[in-house]
Amino acid sequence: MNSVEIKERDQNHILGTYARNDLCIVKGKGATCYSPEGKKYIDFSSGIGVNSLGFSDDGWVKAITEQVQKIQHISNLFYTEPCGELAEVLVKRTGYPKVFFANSGAEANEGAIKTARKYSFLKYGKGRHEIITLVNSFHGRTLATITATGQDHYHQYFDPFVEGFLYANANDIEDMKSKISEKTCAVMIELVQGEGGVNTLDQEYVRELSQLCKEKDILLIVDEVQTGIGRTGKLFAFEHFGIQPDVVTMAKGLGSGLPIGGILFHSSCADVLKPGDHGTTFGGNPVVCAGGLEILSRLDENFLQAVTEKGEFMKAEILKMEGVSEVTGLGMMIGIMPSGKDAKAVVNRCLDLGLMALTAKDKIRLLPPLTITIEEIKEGLEKLKQALIG
Repeated sequence: MNSVEIKERDQNHILGTYARNDLCIVKGKGATCYSPEGKKYIDFSSGIGVNSLGFSDDGWVKAITEQVQKIQHISNLFYTEPCGELAEVLVKRTGYPKVFFANSGAEANEGAIKTARKYSFLKYGKGRHEIITLVNSFHGRTLATITATGQDHYHQYFDPFVEGFLYANANDIEDMKSKISEKTCAVMIELVQGEGGVNTLDQEYVRELSQLCKEKDILLIVDEVQTGIGRTGKLFAFEHFGIQPDVVTMAKGLGSGLPIGGILFHSSCADVLKPGDHGTTFGGNPVVCAGGLEILSRLDENFLQAVTEKGEFMKAEILKMEGVSEVTGLGMMIGIMPSGKDAKAVVNRCLDLGLMALTAKDKIRLLPPLTITIEEIKEGLEKLKQALIG
C-alpha cells in the first residue's frame, strides 16, 4: 500500500483520538526509517522515547524472537524465567528490593498512587490520602493519572475526577510546603517534565523536597516513564540528583517498542501491596521481558557515557543555530525554544525535510534513539537547522 491508501484506511476505521502527522513509516534500522514511497527520515523522536535501541536492533530482535518461539504468555498466576530475571537485574542495578511489572507508564503510576495511599492508610488511618504533583506535570491518561497531571486543559469533560490531588509550582519549595498538610501521603514528580516542556527541576529544590518528605513520612514518587532507562545519561534520572525516592515508575525505553511499565519499591514500602491489591493480565510478559533484558545488558557505563556525550554534542550544535533562544533538558532529552517561530510549524517543516521531531508545549522536543550514530545526528541536525530558518 502507498501512503495515501494507508492514511485513508486509518481515517476510515480508527477512532480519531490522535492528531497524526502526515507521515507513514514502513521500515527502519537504527535511527533511519522510510516511507512506503522510499523517502528517508532521520528519527529524533524514537516513538516518544520508546525505541531506546532504535528500529529493529539486531540483539533485541534476536532476544524477543527466541523467547516467542518458547512461550509468548502464561499470566502472572504462574512463573516465567524472563520476568524474574528482568526484576533481578533491575533490583541489583538500583538497590531497590522489589519491582512490579505493568503494561504502560500510566499503569505504573496508578500502582504508585495506590501504594502511597495504602501505605499511609495502614500507618495513619483514613483521611491521609492527598498526593501533590507539579504544575506542568504529565502522569498518564487514566482517570487517576490524568487527575494527577498538573495541566488544566486535561481536566475537562470527564468529571468527576479522582479526588485528593493538589498541584504545586515546580522549583518553589515554599509553595510545596504550603500545600503539604496532615492529609498528604505522597509527592509525585518528574525530574525532567517531558510533555510539560522539557523542564528540568533544580538540584537544590529536589534535594530539599526529598528531605522534607523524609521528615514528614511522605512517600516521594519519581515518575521516570520518559526519563528512565538511560535517556538522561544515567539508568534513572534520580541518580543525577543524589536522592533515593520511595517509589520509581518506568516504561517507554524498557520495552524499546513492546508495551511494558514498571515500579521500583524502596524498602520503606516494598511490602505494602498484597495479593489482590494490584495486578495486570499482561504485566511481566515473557517476550517483553526478554527484550528488556537485552536493553539493560547494553546500558553499561560506556553506553550511558556515550548518551551523555551525544546529548551534549547535540545541545552545543543546536545553540549555534539561528532561530534558537533556549535549549533545555538532560542527556538525550532535549527541548528547544524557537525564537520567532511556532514549534509545531518547525516540526512540520522538519518532516518535509526528512526529520521526525516532537513538540512539548511551545518547545521542539528531541528524543533520539540512544543508539543513534554521530552521522545520523549530524544529518538530522542539518535538517533541523534548515527547518528553523526556512
